[in-house]
Amino acid sequence: MAKVVVGMTMSLDGFVNDRQGSVARLYPDLAALQKTEMLREAIANTGAVVMGRRAYDMANGDFTGYEFQVPIFVVTHRPPAKAAKGENAKLSFTFVDDLGRAIQRAKQAAGPRDVTIIGGANTAQQAIRARLADELQVGVMPVLLGDGLRFFDNLGDNTFDL
Repeated sequence: MAKVVVGMTMSLDGFVNDRQGSVARLYPDLAALQKTEMLREAIANTGAVVMGRRAYDMANGDFTGYEFQVPIFVVTHRPPAKAAKGENAKLSFTFVDDLGRAIQRAKQAAGPRDVTIIGGANTAQQAIRARLADELQVGVMPVLLGDGLRFFDNLGDNTFDL
């Protein structure tokens, strides 16, 4: 059975973006990251992706050459007016206004492969809070951001055994 995997990259001090909301210092060399065994394995195991609207917007509507060539379910209450570039027979976008429904639909689309929640932090935190995630994969980059959005904040009163 497919797992729901939350994948997140953060700084050594626990931030997933800086105080301006930028993730640039976490991904200084995206081309090098795409060649890592960790990302290649995630791509091979992923049958569908769930992301929030902010993560979707970071691509500026252009998913040409996007590493995850699978159905993508975007959690949003405001679908974009214009279709994203890069859609093809494997890569499609579905806009869903509820995280639980997005994950349910992604599981159906993924078949035996995993559903990967790739962002943003708010979407990942919601999945963890609601206990919708089966696995948490955290990459730690060797930078200190000092301020911004902490990944493990906003998880409510829940405690978790990792």
